[in-house]
Amino acid sequence: MTVRLFSYWRYMFLLICILTAGNAVADETSERLRQGVPFYIDSLKQDLDKQGITEERKLHNYLHIAGVYHDHAQDSAILYANKGIALAMKLKDYESLMKLYVMLGVTLFFKADYEESYAALERARELAAAQGNKDEESNTVALMGTAYAKAGKYNTSIDYFLKALKMAEESGHIERGVMALANLSEINRRLGNAETALSYLKQAEERSKPLEETRYRWRIFHIYNEYAFNYLDSEDMDMALHYALKADSIGKIVGGSINICYAKGLLATISLKQNDYDRALQYANESYKEASLLNDKNLYAYAGKILSDVYMAQKNYPEAEAAALRVWESDSTYIDESRDVVENIVLANIRMGNGEKADYYLKKYSELNTAYSKRSFQTIVSDLSVKYETEKKEMRIASLEQQKIIYAIIAVAGVLLAVIIGLILLQKVRREKLEKQLGATDAVLDWETKERKRFARDLHDGINGMLSSVKIELETVEHLQSVQDKLDECIETIRRMARGMMPASLERYGMKAALEDCCRLFPNTHFQFYGTDNRINEKTELMVYYCAHELVNNAFKYSGAKNINVHLVQNEKRISLTVQDDGCGFDMKSVPYGAGLKNISDRVTALNGRLEIITSPGNGTETIIELMING
Repeated sequence: MTVRLFSYWRYMFLLICILTAGNAVADETSERLRQGVPFYIDSLKQDLDKQGITEERKLHNYLHIAGVYHDHAQDSAILYANKGIALAMKLKDYESLMKLYVMLGVTLFFKADYEESYAALERARELAAAQGNKDEESNTVALMGTAYAKAGKYNTSIDYFLKALKMAEESGHIERGVMALANLSEINRRLGNAETALSYLKQAEERSKPLEETRYRWRIFHIYNEYAFNYLDSEDMDMALHYALKADSIGKIVGGSINICYAKGLLATISLKQNDYDRALQYANESYKEASLLNDKNLYAYAGKILSDVYMAQKNYPEAEAAALRVWESDSTYIDESRDVVENIVLANIRMGNGEKADYYLKKYSELNTAYSKRSFQTIVSDLSVKYETEKKEMRIASLEQQKIIYAIIAVAGVLLAVIIGLILLQKVRREKLEKQLGATDAVLDWETKERKRFARDLHDGINGMLSSVKIELETVEHLQSVQDKLDECIETIRRMARGMMPASLERYGMKAALEDCCRLFPNTHFQFYGTDNRINEKTELMVYYCAHELVNNAFKYSGAKNINVHLVQNEKRISLTVQDDGCGFDMKSVPYGAGLKNISDRVTALNGRLEIITSPGNGTETIIELMING
């Protein structure tokens, strides 16, 4: 038990040193580490029960007990953190209160309770800002970026890391700047933005040179790890192995179960790609051993899945199933990770001829996919990443079902085969029906686009020109000044109509420029663009512009919004548009689509896109549109 606690403590101490570098908690816990964790915890608890203990001393103990427990005994950490928060409020000790909220926020995102984690970290940030503590404010902003990233909300995470990077550059804090750049690189890699990821990574590597001989050298570990992952994605196994070994060598120096887990897992994956199964199994076991010490669902599932993959490659199907089942049984409600391991459970049972068991877990896999697709994501970029991964899994499922037919004939006498064929036929019928609907709607959109162009041209070149001529003729008649004023208003109205129907900036420069112009027309409307500003087909550009214009206009007309944010994300394969407002919101169940939203829905459907609206009364509205780029 003592050995295990020390492993926990090494990881906790590393995290605290990194995230709250220089504060009293890290310094004193470092000294306590040398004395022994069990003794330290027991002494703190006994101290709490002593007669005459001051409230200040109690607060000190609560803070340190929560710090020890946060990564492996989260319920205890939350209990003591909340006790400390209540006492700190009573004593008006705002510095300790800020640290306790940080500790609570970190503990909650280890527990995957992300909404509560955001709230606690935001409270810590507010306290740091109120005290003018820029260093702690920057630290908390970076932690919030980490929390959103762990939840898969990458767009929000990017915003926080960019803010943390700016604050680090303003304060000259090298380590925090390197951390932000490395995390921005990792998020972009996960989203498939390889060039952007490498650009951030090179900046991080260049800035990390002063950290090589300091306690922050683990940031260099992160950078090497990311290089290895990037080369792994590009199938350059030699370079991936080179950087993975460099990361592993630094991991041995800086210690920490989380570092060892990631480094060994990466080496196992590379060895598996190189068909070196014995070495892959060795690394996978080392990664799994370290993950087992930590109460972090992401890490445990990461290491367990790699171990199961290695056994699958070795055709050791019982062990492959067992490794996957351990992850599944640890928390089968954790949708993100459970989907990956249950796939191996299905495959292993098919290989072993256990048709009935394979069928059971295939249904579980289907249920997880259904639950996954229904869950709402708060950012566009997160949706892009998840959909990309889902598409890869669907390809694997199709291959799995073909193999399943062969094994099911022997195992379950053709019953499972009939079910699969029925599902495939039903899916085919639905797909054909949807394609017909999309074709009809697409034709309507083509016609609408042509008519809008014609109408805009007629307004600008015809009616506008005639009205301008009338105005010139009337300028010599003084008593008709009011007529001239009305004509001015009429001309300006027609110009606005022409710009709304077919803005010149859209035709000349594309979506980014057109949306920037559109947002300038509305007060307190902010536009942000991420990705590559490349021109795409005219129909898609026009549709995105119309939808954005309609959503912003609706927000001001009907929701009473004071602020509106418009985000456009574009890469080579996808486009995402998000419009967020802080208006009154509405109940999706009781309020049907109006004509504007119906038109937007039809346009998105015509381009085989996806529309999602997240709203509730009093909480504003977020509308997400996602499209594939087809040239």
